[in-house]
Amino acid sequence: MQLKISHVTDYVYAQPVRYALQRLRLTPQSSQLQTVHSWSTEVEGGAVEARYVDHYGNVVELVSASRDTEAIKVVASGLVETSDKSGVAGPHRAYMPLWLYQRDTALTKPGKMIRELVRSIGKGEPLEQLHGLMGALHKTMAYVPGATQTQTIAEDALAAGEGVCQDHAQAFAAAARVMGYPARYVSGYLMMEETPDQAASHAWAEAHVDGLGWVGFDPANDMCPDERYVHIAHGLDYKDAAPISGIRTGFGEEQLAVHITVEQ
Repeated sequence: MQLKISHVTDYVYAQPVRYALQRLRLTPQSSQLQTVHSWSTEVEGGAVEARYVDHYGNVVELVSASRDTEAIKVVASGLVETSDKSGVAGPHRAYMPLWLYQRDTALTKPGKMIRELVRSIGKGEPLEQLHGLMGALHKTMAYVPGATQTQTIAEDALAAGEGVCQDHAQAFAAAARVMGYPARYVSGYLMMEETPDQAASHAWAEAHVDGLGWVGFDPANDMCPDERYVHIAHGLDYKDAAPISGIRTGFGEEQLAVHITVEQ
């Protein structure tokens, strides 16, 4: 399937910005799941100062704001051809050794709720266990837009019984690590035929299974990624794969607007 993607991010500042630096993780890479035919990043009110591949293997761009700018627009767009391999992304290839993906982070540190969820899964073959975990999370945590923030930890979202795809992905990664599987958080896009216009990108998780490599699981939708998914970045949690993050100096409020379209 060929997917046409446009991701527009607008920052508007109440007062001119003295200094701002944004870190972009908005560039997909070709893999056994997808082929990137074209991709570009355009910036208004700033400039791309550097481009590199981080220790997870993600393409990162650093954008500095023009001095005293009152607005920054970032437009990432392109054409990606995808295929359905039942979520199997393949062998581990990165600077990060596989065992580090079993490390807890502040956002994925397991507590009572996650450990109880793991105990409810029971024993079985790896794929059976991981599919059971995905289904249990889907039933336990309702998808409620706006229910959480980017700094919400997986344990708290699970205790509240509601969250967004970010929370589902982090809770899955936390639980999978308790079960002994290396796991990572994935950010990307999902084509939804009924809603091509979206206000946020998507997130899911991948667990490493011997003999298969990385396998994707999307607890928010209770399914493994298919040809409608585009992988952009990954890491131990949301912070490692956030589409845009950064710092700024100056006074005044900041308004953020995101507009994403994903269509065949």
